[in-house]
Parts: sequence; structure tokens; C-alpha cells
Amino acid sequence: MRRDGPRPFSFYVLAGFFGLFVLFLYGPTLTILALSFQGPQGGLTFPMNGVSTFWFSRLWAGLGVVDIWAAFRRSLALGLVVMGLTVTIAFFAGLAFRKGFLGQTPLFYVAVASLIVPSIVVSLGIGLEFRLIDEGIKALAARTGWGILQDHGTVMGLFTSALGAHLTWTLPFGLLIMFAVFNRFNPAYEEAARDLGATGPQSLRHVVVPIILPSLVGVALFGFTLSWDELARTSQAIGGRNTLPLELQGLTTTVTTPEIYALGTVTTGVSLLVIGLSFGSFLAIQRRRARRVMVPGR
Repeated sequence: MRRDGPRPFSFYVLAGFFGLFVLFLYGPTLTILALSFQGPQGGLTFPMNGVSTFWFSRLWAGLGVVDIWAAFRRSLALGLVVMGLTVTIAFFAGLAFRKGFLGQTPLFYVAVASLIVPSIVVSLGIGLEFRLIDEGIKALAARTGWGILQDHGTVMGLFTSALGAHLTWTLPFGLLIMFAVFNRFNPAYEEAARDLGATGPQSLRHVVVPIILPSLVGVALFGFTLSWDELARTSQAIGGRNTLPLELQGLTTTVTTPEIYALGTVTTGVSLLVIGLSFGSFLAIQRRRARRVMVPGR
């Protein structure tokens, strides 16, 4: 729509405010990105001393006693598992809440309560719970003398306590997205499928899932990125092996070269890659649907 006359002064004030907001939001990331490409003599502040990929090669070789790539693989594996569980649980929970069941309201509040509880408190609670389990196993071993329990170390680990801690963060978001999706879902589609002879599982597979698939991709994106960047909820519940954010936090007090910025650039790149793949999946789904509409009977 074409506008006649000059824009009001308020437009420029609001545009300037929005520009400052964007700069505040993305400025630190862009600063780290720029400083990670310094030359061999570069430091942690501006001005930059040359431009190169020297610090990325140093990062690839390893950061001293810290096996940063092992932490990278642990975070990646944990993020993928959290993503899969978040999508699966949120989807079926959305279906259950859509049908309704006894006690659904208290369960909903319990499910989303972890969003308002401080993350470090959640982490401490999960860590304490698993330490109590360890003490119970050791007490049982002392009483029974069972050899299988004598060498028990801890049940805390990447796919036990840390996984539970991450799910307390990702599942509420997944549930809220599914609630919004199913709240707008037209049940006439399922009724039409049943009228054509489809069973419940067939209706779910061929009607419900294809329609809400873009939303499931969004839940997967939330699940992975929230897990990938999680720090506070992991700190007291990870056990003996750190994830990448924890290693990165520890390195901020020991690494005094742009290697730390190179690591930050790599981790940000992984997040952007996941977002790009999710967005690409969404576009592919939309194009596939458009082709089916344009070619009847296909």
C-alpha cells in the first residue's frame, strides 16, 4: 500500500528502538563471530589483528586437557535423544489432553511448573534424587552382598539424570505447542476418514500426522536447541562427564585466546544448521502438499 506524505516522527523513534533491540539481541553473537577469525596474534578484544582461520585449526587440535570434541558429541547425542522424546511425548500427550481424562488439569499444571521454578533448583533436586538412589543401591549391596551391586558407581549420567533434567525444560514447550495445534485442529478430517473406513491408527497416520507435521518439526527444533544450549539444569545432574555448554563455561576462566570464540562460533553454527534443516523440512512439506493439491488423485 502506497503512503502519501512524510512518515510521522513516531515511526523513526520506533524504528530506532527496534534497531537497538536487534543490535542488543545479535550484537554479541556477531562480535564473537568476528573475533574468532583473527590472526595468530589476535586477542580477546578489538581491534582485530589480521584475518584467518588459525583459531579454528587450534580448536580442531583440541583445547589442552579438555576433550572438547567428546563434549561436543555428548551434547549432540543428548540433544537428539531429547528431541525425539520431546516430539513423541508431546504428540501423544496432546492427543490425550484433546480426548480428556480424569486429573488432566492438575497434570497440566505439574507439567508446566518447571518453567517457573528456577533452573538451578530443578538441577539440584534431580541431582539429590539420583544421589539418594545411589545411596539406596549401596545400602542394598551392603546388606545382601550381591556381587552385581558391589561395583556400583552412580546412576547419574548423560541419559539418566541429565536427560531427565533437559526434558523438564523441553517438554513443557512441546506440550504448549501441541495444545495450541490441537486446539485449532478440525475434527471433521478425522470424521471423514472414519466415514471412508479408516481405523483409528490409520486416521492418525494418514490424516492427523500429515496435517500437523510442520508443528512436529517445530517441536523437534525447540527440543534440540533448548537441550543443546542448556547449562543450569545440567550443572548438578550430569554426573562425571560434562556437556559442551558446561565445558564452555569452564573454559571461560582458563582460555585467554580467541579459541573460545571459535568454539562459540561452532556451537552457534550447529544451532543455525538445525534451524535451517527444520525450516527446509517445513518448506519441503508445504511444497509436497501444494503438488498434491495441483495434481488431483495423486
